[in-house]
Amino acid sequence: MTTADNALFQWVPIRSLAPRHRERAAQHLLALEPRDRYLRFGYAATDEQVRRYVDGLDFERDELFGIFNRKLVLIAMAHLAYAPEAKTPEQRRTAEFGVSVLKQARGRGYGARLFDRAMLHARNRGCDRLFIHALSENSAMLKIAANAGATVQRDGPESEAWLKLPPDDLASRVDELVSQQAAELDFRFKVHAHRMNRLMGMVRDVGDHISEKGRIASE
Repeated sequence: MTTADNALFQWVPIRSLAPRHRERAAQHLLALEPRDRYLRFGYAATDEQVRRYVDGLDFERDELFGIFNRKLVLIAMAHLAYAPEAKTPEQRRTAEFGVSVLKQARGRGYGARLFDRAMLHARNRGCDRLFIHALSENSAMLKIAANAGATVQRDGPESEAWLKLPPDDLASRVDELVSQQAAELDFRFKVHAHRMNRLMGMVRDVGDHISEKGRIASE
């Protein structure tokens, strides 16, 4: 199998999230294991703190990406954040990356895939640097950054990773456009399948109810 064939085989639908997905984002973060929530936020965030974080998400300024399973559960999510009050050209060209993956979805490379997508989007938005701030014990996150070529600096319990991004080009813009459209199509299929499963479940329930009434009537 060629590299291109392998990449196609391992394609993961990554969808941009919108304000209407805010509650899904909250449910995703609240479903994280305590250890995973600690690593994601850098502290043992309470449910209330998680809710405040989600309520403060700026979908106009930042970008959020998600991976949904067949049941439409948001199993992995990335946040590409830009400085709210960037004052220097350097700040305006830098984006910060954060990611979280539910326990049942770990080990599938979703964090790295979301990082790749974030890099692509940041490039196409004119950013030339990607920044990650993480706890030094968050080896998975730092490994993703290092594998992408980032410079990782450890300072006791905290670490920073900086990755220089190449400028956007026609290929990067087409790549993002195709990926986004394919992910949207995948999501629509999942929504349709989910609705059909619910409908079939309702039909089965009605059939079981009718059968039960007929059985009782014949006794």
